[in-house]
Amino acid sequence: MEKMVVLGGAPLTGRVEISGAKNSAVGILVAAIMVKGKCRIDNVPHVSDIDVLIEIINNLGGKAAFVAPGVVEIDATELNSFEAGYETVRKIRASSYLMGALLGRFGKARVALPGGCDFGVRPIDQHIKGFKALGAEVTIEHGMVELAAEKLVADNVYLDVVSVGATINIMLAAVFAEGTTVIDSAAKEPHIVDVANFLNCMGANIRGAGTDLIRIKGVEELHGGSFSVIPDQIEAGTFMIAAAATHGDVIVSNIIPEHMESLSAKLAEMGVGIEEYDEAIRVYAKDGEPYVAANVKTQPHPGFPTDLQPQMATLLATAKGTSIVTENVWDNRFKYIGELNRMGANISVEGRIATIEGTPYLTGAPVSATDLRAGAALVIAGLMAHGVTEIYNLKYIDRGYEGFEDKLRSLGAQIARRGSGRRAEDLEEETTTA
Repeated sequence: MEKMVVLGGAPLTGRVEISGAKNSAVGILVAAIMVKGKCRIDNVPHVSDIDVLIEIINNLGGKAAFVAPGVVEIDATELNSFEAGYETVRKIRASSYLMGALLGRFGKARVALPGGCDFGVRPIDQHIKGFKALGAEVTIEHGMVELAAEKLVADNVYLDVVSVGATINIMLAAVFAEGTTVIDSAAKEPHIVDVANFLNCMGANIRGAGTDLIRIKGVEELHGGSFSVIPDQIEAGTFMIAAAATHGDVIVSNIIPEHMESLSAKLAEMGVGIEEYDEAIRVYAKDGEPYVAANVKTQPHPGFPTDLQPQMATLLATAKGTSIVTENVWDNRFKYIGELNRMGANISVEGRIATIEGTPYLTGAPVSATDLRAGAALVIAGLMAHGVTEIYNLKYIDRGYEGFEDKLRSLGAQIARRGSGRRAEDLEEETTTA
């Protein structure tokens, strides 16, 4: 079984460049199937979620491929299918966006209920509410969502809960709807703005993305063009936390510092050094002082991101004092806590609240990733720990981080990916002779 082996104790130092945003890229690639013409999309991270979407687009009759590092070209002019089956859709949560895109393109869609990381119930009731408001009939049978509309007509859609997926899906379906659709109580995450900007570059008419109220005026068609994906806010945050956790000194570059404000503020509150530049942030430990405990509550953007909650909890595991982490977005995102406790953390969970009693240090142990961000958190834990940590279920990490271990090695981490025949004890020798 493949595993990642980490020898802890080395502070991360240097500069790391952040890749394009995975969450933006998956939405943009799906949106491109609504375009009749060639789309060239730059700054696309080469992660497994992207490979799955490229496979799905090709199966639907489009043409999609990486043509250079970080560059994907898509031509959906000849797209000829509105059905995406279980075998590929089950691998990725963002496949749910196919419902809105195919409904907009063909007036009908048949898409398997999506997969992705399992950290709580992910209902699509708000998606369905939006599709019905636009005039679509919706049925769910045998694990397939079937959508059909003779004509999509704009309407006002009020989301009962703030939902990133529903906001993007309704926005996609409304691009070709007759009239002006209004999404009220819309999610405001940076990748929603990025998807809207991509669609506008291809001829859509979307205003208000990034606010509570998004207006989509229907257009007849979209044309091809070029677009560049924004930097990955979550990857940036992961490296910022890793730098702090190892008491290192790292410049995290190719980022939008404004996207990192909630994390930067929380790290500074703990005593971590933060310096902001135009497109970079320096994260460093101050004079060997121990970090202090802090309370974290995840919220929709611009609040603290749920996708940085596991990484932050890992950092807090060795902070001085008691920290409280409250998960307000997903109902079961603490599945990784048992793995951290195997490494010596002292964390208890009750419902959506984790209480973290800081311990002096973590110790290496065999652990398994339970989802994408939990996998990154366990890597950070390994970097912090005394001894060797073996991390399994790497498929989760590969879904969202491009060249994760290579970037960490460039900062001085002793980390390697190994098959089942290698011994953890070999790592120290191999990393010092590589």
